[in-house]
Amino acid sequence: MAKFCIVLLFIVTQGLAAPYKSSNGCGYDSCNLGKPDKLNVHIVAHTHDDVGWLKTVDQYYYGSRSEICKRGVQYILDSVVAALMENPDRRFIYVEMGFFWRWWNQQSDEMRNIVKQLVNEGRLEFISGGWSMHDEATTHYNSIIDQHSLGAEFLHDTFGECARPKIGWQIDPFGHSREVASLFAQMGFDGLFFGRIDYQDRLFRTPEKKLEMIWKGSANLDRQSWLFTGVLPHGYSAPLSFCYDIMCSDPPIMDDKNLHDYNVPERVEAFIRAAHIQSLAYATNHIIMTMGADFQGQNVNENFKNLDKLIHYVNLEQVNGSNVNIFYSTPSCYLYALNKAKKEWITKTDDFFPYASIPFAYWTGYFTSRPALKRYERYANNILQVTRQLNGFSQMNLRNSIFYLSEAMGIAQHHDAVSGTEKQHVANDYAQRLSDGIDQSMEVINAAYAKLLSKEGQTQLNVPQFLCPYTNISECLPIEGQAKFTLTLWNPTIHSVTIYPRVPVTQEYVIRDPIGNIVPAEYLPISITTKNIPGRTSSAQYQYLFQASLPALGYNTYYFEARANANKIKRRRVKTTFNEACILENEHLSIEFDGQGHLKHIVNLDKNLMVSFTAQGFYWYASFPGDPTTPELPASGAYVFRPFVSEAVPVSLSGSINCTKTDTVQKASIVFNDWVSQEFSLFRGATSVELEWTVGPIPIHDNIGKEIIIRYNTNINSGSKYYTDANGREVLERIRDHRPTWPYLVDERISGNYYPINSRIWIRDNDHQLTILTDRSEGGGSMYDGSIEIMVHRRILHDDSMGVGEALNETAYGTGLVVSGKHILLVERPEDSARLHRVGAQQLFMHPLATYSLPNTPSYANYSNIYRQSWSALSDTMPLNVHLLTFDQLTHKQYLVRVEHYFELNEDEIYSQSVTMDLQTLFKSIGTIANMTELVLNANLPLSQLHRLDWMTKDQESSHMNIFQSYSSNGTTLTLYPMQIRTFQITIN
Repeated sequence: MAKFCIVLLFIVTQGLAAPYKSSNGCGYDSCNLGKPDKLNVHIVAHTHDDVGWLKTVDQYYYGSRSEICKRGVQYILDSVVAALMENPDRRFIYVEMGFFWRWWNQQSDEMRNIVKQLVNEGRLEFISGGWSMHDEATTHYNSIIDQHSLGAEFLHDTFGECARPKIGWQIDPFGHSREVASLFAQMGFDGLFFGRIDYQDRLFRTPEKKLEMIWKGSANLDRQSWLFTGVLPHGYSAPLSFCYDIMCSDPPIMDDKNLHDYNVPERVEAFIRAAHIQSLAYATNHIIMTMGADFQGQNVNENFKNLDKLIHYVNLEQVNGSNVNIFYSTPSCYLYALNKAKKEWITKTDDFFPYASIPFAYWTGYFTSRPALKRYERYANNILQVTRQLNGFSQMNLRNSIFYLSEAMGIAQHHDAVSGTEKQHVANDYAQRLSDGIDQSMEVINAAYAKLLSKEGQTQLNVPQFLCPYTNISECLPIEGQAKFTLTLWNPTIHSVTIYPRVPVTQEYVIRDPIGNIVPAEYLPISITTKNIPGRTSSAQYQYLFQASLPALGYNTYYFEARANANKIKRRRVKTTFNEACILENEHLSIEFDGQGHLKHIVNLDKNLMVSFTAQGFYWYASFPGDPTTPELPASGAYVFRPFVSEAVPVSLSGSINCTKTDTVQKASIVFNDWVSQEFSLFRGATSVELEWTVGPIPIHDNIGKEIIIRYNTNINSGSKYYTDANGREVLERIRDHRPTWPYLVDERISGNYYPINSRIWIRDNDHQLTILTDRSEGGGSMYDGSIEIMVHRRILHDDSMGVGEALNETAYGTGLVVSGKHILLVERPEDSARLHRVGAQQLFMHPLATYSLPNTPSYANYSNIYRQSWSALSDTMPLNVHLLTFDQLTHKQYLVRVEHYFELNEDEIYSQSVTMDLQTLFKSIGTIANMTELVLNANLPLSQLHRLDWMTKDQESSHMNIFQSYSSNGTTLTLYPMQIRTFQITIN
């Protein structure tokens, strides 16, 4: 069944080239705009279906594991369709395509035709349309776009224009990113609604009627990033006492006057009162009421039957002078009514982080929760993008096999997935899905390499490639003891890169580069810390480290051949010192440590610029365990970060330091204790410092949960300001103990100043900037002037009572989970820093993918005669400020391509300028571009057909702009402006 579903989806995706049709029976034309002289109440019937949380996505879909909770999404969708067919006035919205796609694939043709009718009549409306309702704090923009494109493609090919979402519906994520608003606007959305907002922010906005606004989602993209945004009145649940779901206990509408429990007058009066109270917080005579909640609707007829009555009896009161007019509606129709009100709206330019639901409950712990899963999600995305590229450039047309990983990635973006706020067995399921998707993608990678590796005129010989996902713990079992193997590195960026692969081995080898030269390589011992990581089974004691310069959008293959007389191999000189002060130095940087492992200085030699460190190392906050006598004071948990005291404790006052210097790299390895260590690496020619950290098993023998941070205390005069990125794109200024939107009352000094760090954080003064790049999403901030702290791991013994019902206590191999990760440190002048941190973050995110093989050739000479060892899709140099975001083969001759300008305005004197490029450059190895159609960001509508609603701000600014004319192309040549992403469907000859 699973393979049939995949093939089915692949077949319908071929329709991307089909004409885009519109219908008058859906969309804004089908909206009830109410009565101009009444208070119009838009009733929105909905369900919020987490694609995994307390149960796995499949368990939720089928309704299994009822001992956890009795929820089954298949029954909800069955019930909704039946209820909508009973009454043409009823409407319902649905969001999570990860569930709807499962349900759709199990329906008969008759049922599918019924659903299509409901969609075409605007009675079943798809809102947001992503595979999941994604998290906004820990997701990367690449994956946000992908998961929305996946859902949008399914909807477009299944239902056409009537199913195109026009509204973002982020009702449950725990804080909201400005970048997401910008991305939604670029997808052609007209608005965004969400349910969660900081309690202080809501208290400030409510009496001022400022719960609805124009959110300026980008500091670079002007009006194309503006998005009308509304905060829902009751989270996303029904008003108090009006929940009619089968799981609710509120009184139904009992309208038989002959029965003792007749309650229509009381219920009508209560509803009218609730509507009037809600209207006090909103600026027009239209208000929205959500009727639904988590997994509601398994018997949706019960909800609709009572709502039918409520609508009837409330509206009858208009003859008695009531001004309340109530009707079934949708978020898009509510938005359209607000637009028609021709009101001037307030604006917002910052974001909605951090989020506190009540005093002392800052949901900032999940910025770091489950750090291993957060890293695995990034790794899986790296493989997904590489697989798409290999499929496209080899023209294998195997997109259906890539769907497995695309779908798993779509689920992983859910706000209880990559966020780390799910139960442990669900986290395991997310990881398993990613792993299964990666395994399927290897079929594509192997098929592509069989073609790309084979030299012209040679019979294609498939040398199976395989991944070694455990090289982060210096383990690659398939190559251990082999006489020969190859390492192929695919560079997914459009710029050449230099990297330093590390290959764990059990013997010594000669390494040959793509033209047969022997590669100078370091043969270095694997650290004791790494060898002691639980679960490591490798017998490798050493690893090779060498410099690899890779072509843009292409690969190099390196050939490893064991040497018979290994003891006669002349090794490169290695100098090692123990527990002595040392200085790591190359052409650009100097890094000084004392004999106890304390980082003292980083000097930028090119700029004669020094940053001194008063402290650098690991600290831990004791997790607040909660207090049964004061349940309003939450414990620290999967969601909430709440330290017991506001001062962090160092894991050790000193460490043992081991400094190693070779021709390729200089390293300082520092061990603080038996569960925390770090290693600084400075490579030849590098302008940044690489720091690898290893934390765990976090000890809990003292019954104290611990939140582990890395702190960098410097002499930079940063004041209270620091800077963090949003979803890997634009950077926002943060000010300690401050909110730009309202007068902030400090109730949690530490967690209230934590923000998501998706790729980078920095502090600066007039002359110095210290930037830290991260390899996954983490939480952090600046608690003191001149300081950066980043939380890297958490092990907590109590639940925070926010719903997951489980302590965040990850274990593996019978002990606490060990996690390793990477930070990149950059020291620069503020005006020169953008080039390093922009390029560095992109290369860290889109890292070259390493695959290994065991060739069946007798010698290197034989191998080199048969196989092409270096290849690039590009023959021209591409602009440094351009990034290839998506390269996806849709059909044999059609491709989906996204290119972006990834610098911001005024960041860099050179690279913040607009740039012109020719897309034909990407297709030189494939064919000639015959046709290009520019699409909206999620690729479900030609940009020329996009017509967004216009809004007016209180500053007399109009949101109107002609997007298509602003970004017209000339043939295959196009211009990109700072932070702009352009999406094209391309047909080649």
